[in-house]
Amino acid sequence: MKFRVETGLDQLLADPERLRRLAGARVGLLANPTTVDHQLEHAIDALAARGVKLKRLFGPEHGVRAEAQDMESVAETRDPISGIPTVSLYGATFASLQPTADDLADLDIVIADIQDIGARYYTYAYTVGLMMQACGKAGVEVWVLDRPNPITGVAMEGNIVQDALRSFVGMQPLMTRHGMTLGELAHFFHKYCAWECDYEVIAMKGWRRAMWFDETGLPWVMPSPNMPTLETAIVYPGQCLLEGTTLSEARGTTRPFELFGAPGVDAVRLRERLLGYKLPGVQFRLASFRPMFQKHANATCAGLQLHVTDRDRFESVATSYAIIAALLSDFEDFGWREKAYEFVDDILAIDLLIGDISRREALEAGEDPVEVARAADPMRAEFLERRASCLLYE
Repeated sequence: MKFRVETGLDQLLADPERLRRLAGARVGLLANPTTVDHQLEHAIDALAARGVKLKRLFGPEHGVRAEAQDMESVAETRDPISGIPTVSLYGATFASLQPTADDLADLDIVIADIQDIGARYYTYAYTVGLMMQACGKAGVEVWVLDRPNPITGVAMEGNIVQDALRSFVGMQPLMTRHGMTLGELAHFFHKYCAWECDYEVIAMKGWRRAMWFDETGLPWVMPSPNMPTLETAIVYPGQCLLEGTTLSEARGTTRPFELFGAPGVDAVRLRERLLGYKLPGVQFRLASFRPMFQKHANATCAGLQLHVTDRDRFESVATSYAIIAALLSDFEDFGWREKAYEFVDDILAIDLLIGDISRREALEAGEDPVEVARAADPMRAEFLERRASCLLYE
């Protein structure tokens, strides 16, 4: 029988003292579809059943109910199910990513409860951090309800994003795969990133750092439209880099980030190249697919599917560096995305995602991609020291 972890929401719902505080306060909720208890009841309904009347909802990227695709501006003003007034924190401008003083003026407490994925690019953590900063200025308290890092809180990969390459896919100096929970990140943001406020992290009960999500006993709810399974989350820290290329990362299919390719790719040659790197914990299946939207929509793409055979040994970032390197060498139509990406139009998306231009240049120069992925980062020691000071779980 799987051990069931109690999330921060589960802990809150079982705490009469905290619930009494909420029942007498003006409360906002930063939420999406993952904001559920272990029986899949949404916090909106679970709190209402306990006498807590929510005054306002805040929706991160994709919206409170996650109907919108990535980088799609959300303009919702009322939740379609509960009818509660809603503020979108992912609009058409960078300024829209943070609530205004007016949005917070009539609130005492904002509860933040969203399932993170464990990769630096995933925007939900920054939405919580920006909420903390805004609430600090407005004198509003923030309660961060913690949830598991689905890809464990032990393994870390990649480099730290450099200051000049900060964006909404890398707003703070984190490793690509950071090995922290959202609650731990809240401590990191408060202590080291000037996102300060009166806040409390309501920790989980029973979570251990080495746990994968399917070992927690908790139900999986898609955190975003293209994160359908834990398997997607496992490959995401590396495969999200393909968003910075002209390759399809298979958005518009049922296996995003696991499938990848483009029209004209020599899938057989690509697999041969990747097998030559002897990457641990992964196999590659020849595949073709047809995305229904986004890159190469309605075109047949040739490529591969990643099949992770040993998730404890699998290195997502090194694997995706190898994929990019192989296609840089062999696919003449390969290119970097040049359109605006997450509100930035003067820096390549791949540089924002990697967070270090020298690593992209090393791949272009034909250096061994696995060595590039594993290369030392001078900022790593400081990150690890800061991270250690923020950890909540053994």
